[in-house]
Amino acid sequence: MHRRLVALAAAASALLIVPAIAAPAVAAPPPAKHVWIIQLENHTYDQAFVQNMANQYLWRTLPQAGALLRQYHGTGHASLDNYITQLSGQAPNVLTQADCLIYMNVLPGIMGTDGQAIGQGCVYPPQVRTLVDQLEAKGLTWKGYMEDMGNDPAREPATCGNPVLGQRDPTQSATAGDQYAARHNPFVYFHSILDVPGRCQSHVVPLPPLADDLRTVASTPNFSWITPNLCNDGHDATPCVGKNAKGTQEGDLIAADAFLAKWVPPIMASPAFQRDGMLLITFDESSFGDSAACCGEPAGLNTPFPGIGGPGGGRTGAILLSPFVQPGTVNDTPYNHYSLLKSLEQVFGIDEYLGYANMPGLIPFGSDLYTRPRGGPVALPGGIRPGDAGSTGTATSLGVRAQFSRPRTLRRLRERLGAGVRVRVTVTGSDRAVSPARVRLVRRTGTGRTVAVATSGPPRALKHGTGIVRVRLSAVRRARLVKGTYILVAEVLHEHKVQRRARITFSVR
Repeated sequence: MHRRLVALAAAASALLIVPAIAAPAVAAPPPAKHVWIIQLENHTYDQAFVQNMANQYLWRTLPQAGALLRQYHGTGHASLDNYITQLSGQAPNVLTQADCLIYMNVLPGIMGTDGQAIGQGCVYPPQVRTLVDQLEAKGLTWKGYMEDMGNDPAREPATCGNPVLGQRDPTQSATAGDQYAARHNPFVYFHSILDVPGRCQSHVVPLPPLADDLRTVASTPNFSWITPNLCNDGHDATPCVGKNAKGTQEGDLIAADAFLAKWVPPIMASPAFQRDGMLLITFDESSFGDSAACCGEPAGLNTPFPGIGGPGGGRTGAILLSPFVQPGTVNDTPYNHYSLLKSLEQVFGIDEYLGYANMPGLIPFGSDLYTRPRGGPVALPGGIRPGDAGSTGTATSLGVRAQFSRPRTLRRLRERLGAGVRVRVTVTGSDRAVSPARVRLVRRTGTGRTVAVATSGPPRALKHGTGIVRVRLSAVRRARLVKGTYILVAEVLHEHKVQRRARITFSVR
């Protein structure tokens, strides 16, 4: 029965998808002026968009709002080589394939054919240029937003977030309070960015400023790169050592789904996106069992196999959201990270393609994806409206309601707490899917103070913002209960802080 329901759900979702043009056509890019990339980690297309029914925001909701790229590929394994490719067109080398445990220069670093630096290492010499160098040359703006960066100053600085050159990278593993990983921050691997005083520090910042930057077109960078922490990008499995966007320790695609549900709506509701925006959500690479390649990907000059066990980084899939993209389309044109870089260069009017983005015959995004060249209305998943300030700051739109059958006698209260008092909690507002709830029972004393009686435990997210939360109490503690006035408190939290409370007061005889 469960398999049948899963199949029916997938079929119903497929009915909402409109096939895209089978082959790309040569066409001018749309007049997009603001682009965001959200980078997730380490999943095959089937894991992210087919098999995993738990992450429905990613595989069901978002494709209905834009285009699903079913043949998008990574270019290497493990992580760092893919990030570097996306920003510069450089192919993997042995040490970027190993995620650069020692933060070291690419040596000898001389330039070879096709704009490729020859050597091993991870910090590229100044002559290796990046997309953001090209953007600045055209007077365009950019920022990298790195979640958790600077949480622990002993691990990494609060801005830029680069390790110490020549030393071991201390951010290779997450901690409970800091899940930032430098290898997922491509900007700190290029001397062209690092060597200009203050440049990296002013452009590569923690994640929270994104909410304020989205408020106006003027404050929104032309190009924004967003890296979730090691839990929220789907890299770490359950349990994560720290918290995800819901405030729990669930990892993998559950955490990635919660992060997207939190941040995609305010991006899409921002004035810049509504005017001329594009948002790409993709994965750096597939799982290690998939080293497939596409698009004529070359091996490069510094490693025999970009995918370690094969020619590429495997099939990951991606989602493109934009006023210039028809909602609910499916695209089967093969693309990879080199294609992405070339596409971004074209969107921003750059006529020089970096590294292997300049390969003959490499196909950038075209009219197969830009299916509404004049733009059109954008569906906003998550219930947020265009012009809203966003749902990631103080979450002022959140609300909570509680319903339960009130016990009137002490005997009945004890019985109910033994079995578990069932409280229906309803969370309202644009962040209801990622803002967890909990329930507490307290007793009011004769002096007006309150004494804690029982709690539902750690806060948990409620599917679609509604669910049953149980409050139980051990037999020993139930025996200590007395008659009087009790208060049931339902709370909704946002970013680990209580935002709203609902109270129900009742008397027990």
